[in-house]
Formats: sequence, structure tokens, C-alpha cells
Amino acid sequence: MSVKLTQGAVEALFKDSHVNNPVLQVLNIRRINTSSGPPRFRLMMSDGLNSLSSFLLATQLNNLTEENLLVPNCVCMVKKTVTNTLSDGRHVVIVMDMEILKSAEETGGKIGNPTPYNTDDKTSSPQKSASNTSVPASPSSAAVPGPSHENNGTLSPPRGRGRGFVGKSPMKTSPWKASPMKTSPMKTSPMKTSPWKASPMKTSPWKASPMNATSTSPGSSTKVIPIANLNPYQSKWTIRARVTNKSNVRTWSNSRGEGKLFSFEIVDESGEIKITAFNNEVDKFFSLVEQGKVYYITKATLKVANKQYTTLKNDYEMTLNAHSSIVPCDDSQGIPALHCDFVPIAELVNRDKDAIIDVIGVCESAEDVSRITTKASREVTKRALNLIDTTGKVVTVTLWGEEAEKFDGSGQPVVAIKGARLSDFGGRSVSALFSSTVMVNPDTPEAFRLRAWYDQEGYALDSQSLTEMRSVGSGARMNWKILSDVKNEQMGHREKADYFSCVATVLYTRKENCLYQACPSADCNKKVIDQQNGLYRCEKCNREFPNFKYRLLLSANLADYGDNQWVTCFQETAEVLLGHNAETLGRLRDTDEAAFDEVFQKANFTTHIFKNRVKLETYNDETRVKVTVMEVQPVDHREYSRRLLSNIHKLAS
Repeated sequence: MSVKLTQGAVEALFKDSHVNNPVLQVLNIRRINTSSGPPRFRLMMSDGLNSLSSFLLATQLNNLTEENLLVPNCVCMVKKTVTNTLSDGRHVVIVMDMEILKSAEETGGKIGNPTPYNTDDKTSSPQKSASNTSVPASPSSAAVPGPSHENNGTLSPPRGRGRGFVGKSPMKTSPWKASPMKTSPMKTSPMKTSPWKASPMKTSPWKASPMNATSTSPGSSTKVIPIANLNPYQSKWTIRARVTNKSNVRTWSNSRGEGKLFSFEIVDESGEIKITAFNNEVDKFFSLVEQGKVYYITKATLKVANKQYTTLKNDYEMTLNAHSSIVPCDDSQGIPALHCDFVPIAELVNRDKDAIIDVIGVCESAEDVSRITTKASREVTKRALNLIDTTGKVVTVTLWGEEAEKFDGSGQPVVAIKGARLSDFGGRSVSALFSSTVMVNPDTPEAFRLRAWYDQEGYALDSQSLTEMRSVGSGARMNWKILSDVKNEQMGHREKADYFSCVATVLYTRKENCLYQACPSADCNKKVIDQQNGLYRCEKCNREFPNFKYRLLLSANLADYGDNQWVTCFQETAEVLLGHNAETLGRLRDTDEAAFDEVFQKANFTTHIFKNRVKLETYNDETRVKVTVMEVQPVDHREYSRRLLSNIHKLAS
């Protein structure tokens, strides 16, 4: 296989001119050890005409050298570079992405007789055009390097490359990128009266960055690069992006001090990234940044993203500093409202546990807001939604906090969630995070298609849930069954428990032994032993208490049109079913037995929605199916009638 190098590419890359996938040969590799972090590798590369030792391999490509794929004399295609300027003024070309085309053994040695490129001759343009050749197996591997910015005066960065103005320092001998000197033939120093753009920077006004002192949005001369092209090797850059999510101001206090922070997420046509502001920058930028608006952002600190605190698909994140600039942009054309990569619900079974995903679906049903207490003794609110999409699959999604409280599920809206966590708790379930973005009836093509599909056919679909058991704090799934199905389908006989929902009527509640005296500790519900001395002992806590709390353990018989079933209701579900809490029932039993009996009589022959857990259990060498009620809800007769009509349509078809 013949390989022709892209002649002229070395000079073009050094001068930051656009070259489409140049083919170069590696002549030498030198390892540079660093005091911290992974080692760096300096490359000498040749285009057959010139050679240059100012190439630096990005650390994410270190595996190419460690696996002996990138070795002297091999031929490679350079797909992405960034030209940067070091503190001592030297230029370096950082290779961000490359592909090995031919090994050193296949090449057989150095190609051509390249001469070292004269880096001091910065005003000259490439004298020899690049060879318009490529590796046969890769038809677009080479292209003619375009003229440098110095010669054509191009103000916009090349699309799809990680270069442009961001990595270049002004060249003293370049008439187009001249430093702002009084002798500059093109323009004067950037002062407040400059006709180009006022900037406190000492660089060329062609590279003016939008600063806070700017009274108007940056003009057309501002070079903007895509978010996807950002990397830590760039010294100067400006991005134009829309704010898609903004947090509230949060405070912290630890041994190192205290402070405050807020974060927001931005998106452009290439990708998205998270930005965080601390302390002084919170005061400076919090009121300026508004969700949905577009801004020019520059001079933030770029670092490797901490995936513990961000769900965005970006290896980097930003931190604002004293020199950062955020300027509103009136031109929002081409900037998307949100960047989502929706995963079909049926595909969730193939995704890894704890994966961060975007999901969209029609909210078939939503549970009421409820409160739970976390292990850290913090009370939080939550709400469970059941989403369905065109795959015919349903998944339970849990919203938390303010999102759960303000959610309105009336009208079965389309719900899109960006940055949710996938769980394997009960098959597959989804949980919104603090950083997730929840959208109801979003103005997107995906939402419009889902709405049309559900109104035309989706509502009558015999859907199947991916969530077999209740998701985190959400209660059991709405897997509708009738009581006879418990026996006919041998529910509960598998290794894992089965979960189902049914509409049933209470025939009888067993009041005998439905109450017991439990340990008063917050995290313990064990039965206590009356010491007959005014104290109650808990064997689990190994303590004696002067009081106790009542707990409910209720047995009830449920029936529908086909069968009946004994079930067990624990504290929360028993209280809902009886309409009184355990403490009230305990007092009634001790003081007013007639009123106590009346509570149970009123509970009989009432109809509810029961969400149940079924599991085969063995007790005293006897195996039996145990049905435990996980949640009790009132019957929504409108929804119940709609479901019955849907079942009739299915039977009729």
C-alpha cells in the first residue's frame, strides 16, 4: 500500500492554517516526564518536504506510544490539532486526534528528504502546495493546506477544528495579527475610542474578547469556537452558547472555611459544558446569567470534569475566575435550546446501571407527592411518573424536591428529562438528579411526534413495564392484574418477587392483634417487652424506655369480580385503609372499644387501588404465597373507565 505525505502540511499546521486530515510521518518521539500527571510525548513529524519537532501528543493519546503503535517512521493521519503559544513565545502544535495508517515496518524508513522547518520565518506563506494525495484506503485523508490567516485575512475559525484564534499569539511580523503598536500599519492600539472593539487585552484587536466593560455585544470580528473544540491546551478562546440549566446559590462550610457557589450549563451546536462560580464570582454573575439566554463567554478556567457532580457528556468543565467575562448576545441564531440524546425506553434494559441518560415519554400516570426521610434524617419530597414511548415500554421515573412538588400530570403530558440516572432497582427505573433538567410538553419535534402517536394509538397499547418493583420511594408499578391472576399465573413463585396493581374491595379487616407496642426510637420498629415497672425493653436496641409507640400490622381480605385474597398491610398502608393513625387507634382500643370497632366496620366494603408485592415464603415448614400491600390509592374513576374501554377495544380487535 503506497502512502504519500501531505507536503506543505507542517508549515500550514505551524501557522495554524486549515489542513484537512494531513498525512505525516513520525521521525522521532521523546518522552517528557512531568512533576504531576501523566507523561508527555514530543514528536518530530515530517510531510516529506519539511520536518518539525514542535508537535506535542495530547495525553489522551498516550496509549498509542505505550502500546507501541506510535513509533518512529510510522505514518499517521492527523485529524485534529491545536496550535498554541508557550510562555516563552515558542509555538507548539498539540495533536488531539490521529490515526495510524502504516506501521514503521511497512514504511521501511524515512520518506523523502525533509529539511527542518525554519520557525523564525513566520511571515512567509507555504511556497509549495500540498500534494493532493492520500492513502488509498482513506479517500479524504489529505487536502491542500489553505493559505495562512496572515495572507487571507480570515476572521472566522475553520469549522470542525480545534484551532483558530484561540491558540495563537499575535505574531510581531504579521501585518494582520500585529500587536497593538503605534507603528502598526493596520490599526491603532485597542483604546476606548477604537473603532473595532474596546478590550483591556494587550493583544491584537482582531482577537478582541468580549469583556464586561464592553457596552455592546462583540461584533463580527470576534472569533468564536465550538464548545466541542475546547481543551486545556488553549490559552485564549471565546464561545457563544445558550444557558440551559441554572442552579440556585448554595453555601458550604467545612474545616477549610465557608463559601457559596452556583452552577449553570450551556449548549451550542457542537455540545454542552458545565460552568461553576464561587464566592465573588457568584455576586458578579448570578444575576446576569438567565436560563434560555445566549452569551459570549471567555477567560474561564477549563479543567477535567468531576463526573460526580455533572451529568453532561463532556470531558471538561469550567470555573469562573476574576478575569472571566460573560456578555449577553442578541444573536441566538443557530444555538439550540437544549442538547438531548434521548434513549428509547425499550433500550434502557441494555444500558449500564447508574448510566446518565436523557429520556422522553408520555406521562400515563403520576402518583401524589409524598415525603420520605433519608438515612441522613433529611426529609425530601418525591413523585413517581410512568412514562411510555413509541416502543410500547413503560418505565417509572422519580422526581424529587421542587420538581416533584410543582409537576402537574393532568392531561397526560409529554415529559422529557435530561441527565437522569438509570437504576436496576426493580428491573429498570429512572431517577431525576439535582442537576437534571425536567421539561413538560417541550417545544421539540420529538415531543410533537410522541403526542401525535399517543393520541392516535399509544393510549390503547398493551404496554409492558420495565419496572417490576417499586422504584426508589415511588411505590409499586401499575402492572394491572385481577386477583385470580395471582393463582393462575403463579405469581411470586420466581426467585424475585412479583408486583401488581388491582382494583379491589375490602371484605373484612382482622382487628385482633392488629396493633403492637414498638420501640420509640426513630430507626427501630421492633416490638418492646413490658417490664411491668413502667419501662419497656427493646432487645434490638438493648435499651429500656419509659414509653413506646403503636405500630399497625393489619390483615385484610380483598375481593374483585373473580376471586378474593388475604393481604398484609403494614403501618403506612394500614393507616390509609383505616383512615386513622396508629396512635389514635391505640388510644381508642384502650378507652373506647365501640369507636375502635366502628373504624374497622367503616373500612369494610370500600374500594381502592392496591399496589401489591407477591412472594412465596416459608414459615414453620409451611410454604405459602404472601401478598403485601405496598400502597393504597383512591380509585380515579375517569382513568379506570378509560382503561376498561381500552381493554374492550383490545378484545374487540
